[in-house]
Amino acid sequence: MTGWGMLTAALLLAACGDRERPAAPRPRAQADEPSARETARCHADLRREGVDFKPLPDRELGEGCGVYGAVQLTDIGVPVTGITAMQCGNARAFAAWVRNAVAPAAYQILGSELTRVQGMGTYACRNVAGSGRRSGHATANAVDVGGFTLEDGRTVSVLNDWRSEDPQVQRFFQTIRRSACKRFGTVLTPDYNAAHRDHLHLEADRADFCR
Repeated sequence: MTGWGMLTAALLLAACGDRERPAAPRPRAQADEPSARETARCHADLRREGVDFKPLPDRELGEGCGVYGAVQLTDIGVPVTGITAMQCGNARAFAAWVRNAVAPAAYQILGSELTRVQGMGTYACRNVAGSGRRSGHATANAVDVGGFTLEDGRTVSVLNDWRSEDPQVQRFFQTIRRSACKRFGTVLTPDYNAAHRDHLHLEADRADFCR
């Protein structure tokens, strides 16, 4: 059973004793929870772009955590590991970034086709590192990316290659970072702090923060 399947099963079991009580209003995990209209529009955008996905049910998970308007990306044209539920808006930005920025940059700058994106997680009920504030991951509105696998067998990782002495690798990271900063509200890299030394944090919020 997948991690998302286990989470869904646990939620269903937890709800079994509540069937006789009236449903309480669903608390919002976050003020910028997407509306049903926004989510429907996002689904249409993904279909138009040829991105395969599965809509996921909304889940209030408590303590400021929840999954709303989320999808599971199943095929964006390049295999992606390590991702589960993502708010549709973040998934839309992520798919476009991989297809229209990362893949072309890999071929044009590094000279090899992109064959895999190494994700490092999407939904996680946790705080921003070193703070008492919930992370974008707590509402499935962020994705972490650790590296990229190329057709020629190379792996370009954030941990090992972000400060590479190879000018082409430097140019590749600079290019995909600039593109990410145009597509996501918050982009955090190893230049931001040690907590991001091994990944890029990409969050489709309303901020304008690129470090």
